[in-house]
Amino acid sequence: ALPIFDYIKTEMTRLTPLYQTFFGMIIDRGVKRQTYNAFGSGVIISEDGYIVTNNHVVQDAERVFVTLNNKKVMPARIVGIDPATDLAVIKIEATGLQSIPFGNSDSARIGEPVLAIGNPFNLTSTVTAGIISAKARDMNIINNPGVESTIESFIQTDAAVNSGNSGGALVNGRAELIGINTAIASGNGYYT
Repeated sequence: ALPIFDYIKTEMTRLTPLYQTFFGMIIDRGVKRQTYNAFGSGVIISEDGYIVTNNHVVQDAERVFVTLNNKKVMPARIVGIDPATDLAVIKIEATGLQSIPFGNSDSARIGEPVLAIGNPFNLTSTVTAGIISAKARDMNIINNPGVESTIESFIQTDAAVNSGNSGGALVNGRAELIGINTAIASGNGYYT
């Protein structure tokens, strides 16, 4: 079995202006504090609870939760982020977790079969298959304000991914981690 879990849930607060109209006049009523959630995927990389995901999954999060395959929900803390590569490491307080072995993405070959694992649309642990279509693809899609330069060297695959797959595992035929699912290309552009 691959060391994956159901999903990462983040909570953020946004201040929303409140207005009221009164006989055609707009009256400022202050602001409303609104909490909203975002969801993504991640990969357990150590037995003691370190998890890698995308930076865009956890950035601006006030609280982060991980739901394991056994449906146990655990709070997580952000250990490190790298907006230039859209990667982040989070940590849950756990031991004895099954971690994924690392493969060598440099030795992956075009045409090689891969699996994309994640939790799109909050569905539990989905797996799609595809092949590596290209390597070292620079698509100029990492756009984080304040980051002067980004580092993009994507593995392009035709494995189907959807919203919520971000941060999930891209594995080779030996079930080794060779990449992190980051973006979807569609006719309307790229989505992360």
